[in-house]
Amino acid sequence: MKTKQTAAKATLTVIALICTLLALFPLVWVILAGFKEKTEVLATPFRFLPRQWLSVNYADIVKDAAFQETMLTTFGGALLFAVLCLAVNAAAAYVFARLEFRFKTFLWLYVISTMFIPSMAILLTSFIVVNKLGMLDTFAVLVLPGVASAGSMFFIRQFYLNIPLALEEAALIDGADRMRIFTSIFVPMSYPVFVIVGIGAYLGYWNSFVWPTMTITNPHLFQIMQYLATFRSERSTELGMLMAGSALSAIPTIVLFLIFQKYIIAGVKISGLK
Repeated sequence: MKTKQTAAKATLTVIALICTLLALFPLVWVILAGFKEKTEVLATPFRFLPRQWLSVNYADIVKDAAFQETMLTTFGGALLFAVLCLAVNAAAAYVFARLEFRFKTFLWLYVISTMFIPSMAILLTSFIVVNKLGMLDTFAVLVLPGVASAGSMFFIRQFYLNIPLALEEAALIDGADRMRIFTSIFVPMSYPVFVIVGIGAYLGYWNSFVWPTMTITNPHLFQIMQYLATFRSERSTELGMLMAGSALSAIPTIVLFLIFQKYIIAGVKISGLK
């Protein structure tokens, strides 16, 4: 029996190791390609390791003022978007989880129904709306659309439904109003779910490409994916620098994951709560 369990555990370990290597292969290749000469990146036959290790690509892209500005703009926008996403969706989730009002069920069903609408299906409509509002080529058009998310709202609401009602009733008896209850009880207890929702919002903003490309033409407001695509089209021969920039653009996301990995695991567990 123990032999079978050991063999099964070893098999699962090997499968997990293989999956990990396959998942990390693109990232590792991009990092290594940043050390290659520009003619070697796509050269045939394929070489995984550089013939000669060159750091000039990383040095040049780091010195690029446009790259520096884009990284700072994207990072700042991603953080602001994540904070606004948490504030808006947490408040709405509390309302739907704890308050009673007319048409609550209808409104909640309406909110949930938007989860089944592909973002591409409303892309043109969204563009028309922000154009009418005069938001094109502004920082607001990158941050405000998409802040309210039915998926985030649903996730936080499920967490709030599992908070004991006795805590809220005790606070009401003590004279606390709904806003005080939300900010003093629910928000401090929401750290695990806030981390998972906030990181999801951050990654969604950081990896966005279609929306910034449609709404932003000012180079000073370019987002990192938009910058890399523009770099690829305008400086197609500098593939080494492109790989170096792509590798560096992944660093904030990797660091964020390493810092909050235990809370991400906790968030996965929370997602199973009913």
